[in-house]
Amino acid sequence: MENGEKNITVVDENGNEQLCEVLFTFESDETGKSYVLYYPIGSDQDEEDIEIHASSFVPSADNEDGELQPIETEEEWEMVEEMLNTFLAEEGDEE
Repeated sequence: MENGEKNITVVDENGNEQLCEVLFTFESDETGKSYVLYYPIGSDQDEEDIEIHASSFVPSADNEDGELQPIETEEEWEMVEEMLNTFLAEEGDEE
């Protein structure tokens, strides 16, 4: 996944497809997984108000997108939130 220029299609629990833009991805040595943070495209929300989603994934052998998996542990969520806060702080510094 390329940072900032990749769209993914996410299927929700109702089977609806939602086109999402990838905010950023990162890997964790701790869990051995990769994580992707993304948000729905075309939602009429302000940038301040977008709902950011996160999933873990294991890239497939040819380095194409792996299957998105839900994040299940409190430790993983804390790590993802920390990465998101760091990312957002860096974005804010660039403006």
